[in-house]
Amino acid sequence: MQKSASPKSKNRRVFTLAGISLLSIAAVAAISVSGVSPANAANLAQQADTQIAVFLIPVALLMAVMLYEAARFVMAGPLPARVTAPKRPARRTNWADSDR
Repeated sequence: MQKSASPKSKNRRVFTLAGISLLSIAAVAAISVSGVSPANAANLAQQADTQIAVFLIPVALLMAVMLYEAARFVMAGPLPARVTAPKRPARRTNWADSDR
């Protein structure tokens, strides 16, 4: 069986799930505490600062995720050696040849 380049640990999976859950709860709490409703959000969307933040926050998160993945790839170490397939004898391709 081929070994994976980066074995996944159960701790990372649990940590990721807990982090996403905590982030979701914090986002809901921040929205409810700030009193943002759909009517207030429409008024906020007219301001230039809000429009810039709505664009830049996802871009910053995307860049952070890309940096994390690049660091994870570098820290994983070298890839395992490539396994070459055994060479098969050449098959006959001339089907019209009758001397077998």
